[in-house]
Amino acid sequence: MIGLDTLVQGVLLGGLYALFAAGLSLVFGIMRLVNLAHGDLIVFGAYLILVVVSVLGVNPFLAALVAAPVMFALGWLLQKVVLNRTLGDDILPPLLVTFGLSVVIQNALLESFSADSQRISMGALETASVDLGPVTVGVLPLITFASAVLVIVGLNQLFYRTAIGRAFRATSDDQVTASLMGIRPDRVFATATAVAMLVVTIAALYLGTRANFDPSAGPARLIYAFEAVIIGGLGSLWGTLAGGIIIGVAQTVGAAINPEWQILAGHIAFLLVLLVKPRGLFPQGGGR
Repeated sequence: MIGLDTLVQGVLLGGLYALFAAGLSLVFGIMRLVNLAHGDLIVFGAYLILVVVSVLGVNPFLAALVAAPVMFALGWLLQKVVLNRTLGDDILPPLLVTFGLSVVIQNALLESFSADSQRISMGALETASVDLGPVTVGVLPLITFASAVLVIVGLNQLFYRTAIGRAFRATSDDQVTASLMGIRPDRVFATATAVAMLVVTIAALYLGTRANFDPSAGPARLIYAFEAVIIGGLGSLWGTLAGGIIIGVAQTVGAAINPEWQILAGHIAFLLVLLVKPRGLFPQGGGR
């Protein structure tokens, strides 16, 4: 049963990576923006939730609800005031600006919270488990995976069942034509980033409760997010979940063979998928 347990734990870990990647996939799918500060924004969200928990003494889930509007507003302002100015045919300006933003966030967090690692306590939920017969799984990993599925379902519903979703798709397909139809691309992009920041808040909650984090933890999360997005296919939300699961399973299998191979195994799985499917498993248009 060790093999089955390893597989289950990998799938559940993949849910966390899918949460890291979903916001990145959403932004790229709509505006072709590669946000190098995405991982640092997740860490920033984790610190924000930690502050709310410390100051108000509330449950981390309630703290995330308090932090969500702040992150939404931050995303809207960031896109409206800064990132919209960098969009165009040249992909270099967004990369440079978001790289600079990453450096700023890391240093600001370092000055504010020091380099000491932090963790958001979930109390008894951290050790709670469920017996599923052949395997026993933690309640928190199960909640994390369920949250990832709900986020992706919600984003797909937003895309295909709402007016703002139609604006997202129209602007992504052709900004000029969308503008002629009365759609404001700058506002659409700002709204998309704001929604992505809500997803970032959820990812930050589970990052902070499942592992230690510090101001320099963002780039590693960005790498996992990128790999999940690319494995799944750029702009594909369900593909992002599949990509996260592949990385998670590869890491747990690698760790079962040799603990030192955990991270390397995920990267090797990423490269193997690209060798077989250079555009990812579900390229854009195959189920975003």
